[in-house]
Amino acid sequence: MPIHLLPQPAPSVPAQAGSGVDSRGADAYGPATDEEPFTVRFAGLRLVHAALRRDLARLPNALRLLQPDEEDKGEALLRHWTFMTAMLTCHHEQQDTRIWPIVRRFAPELRLLLNWLEADHHNLDHSFTRVTTLVRIASRDTGSAWPVAYAMEDLAARLETHLRIEERQLLPRMDRVVTDSSRLGGLGELLDLLRSADGPGTADALAWLLDGVDPAQVERLLAECDDDVARNWPHWQATYQRCTAPLWGPAGGGATDGSLGSLVD
Repeated sequence: MPIHLLPQPAPSVPAQAGSGVDSRGADAYGPATDEEPFTVRFAGLRLVHAALRRDLARLPNALRLLQPDEEDKGEALLRHWTFMTAMLTCHHEQQDTRIWPIVRRFAPELRLLLNWLEADHHNLDHSFTRVTTLVRIASRDTGSAWPVAYAMEDLAARLETHLRIEERQLLPRMDRVVTDSSRLGGLGELLDLLRSADGPGTADALAWLLDGVDPAQVERLLAECDDDVARNWPHWQATYQRCTAPLWGPAGGGATDGSLGSLVD
């Protein structure tokens, strides 16, 4: 496979003093103890991160299992990869145009890290676009499925580095400079962006974000949305599960890494 079609290694990351990770090891997945009250801080960012990890863990295997006579499954896999890539693009837009400018203003010591993250967003977007070309081929020619699955996994490893940097160096600092009542980085803000952008629809996006999340937490997260979203949620969820069932079975096959059920504890 031509090397220029594969994701490229990420550049070195500027070191930041005072990343904000405390001695208990708390990170973007929530407080380290059960005594602290439930919050949904930056739920939009955290849900996107978890959904990307979930799908990048199971899509390569779904591609490897694709059989020559499963054209419908191949088309479903390509649609889901394309949708996930579109969600990543919207996520980067939310960060670059809405979140990073505010963080730069109130935490100027992070400006070098923010500049690197913004540049890496562009690099990741290009890498996902290249892999999309490969997935399009593999969805119709199962003989190329294995090398394309490896390309997916390589890209997932690179994205994981990027996500961990955001979670361990940025979110703790944002938690100190953004007020509890702010919508910045929240689920509601992300859905507003999707409505105004020419991208994934609210129904598909919300069902993708909440796939595998504990039902009790889903109810709390829906409280960030308007009444129309909460009213239509059961139908959106059922439709999404029906469309993705050919890829990994009913109800998404559950959480792949055990982390989705406690995403925002």
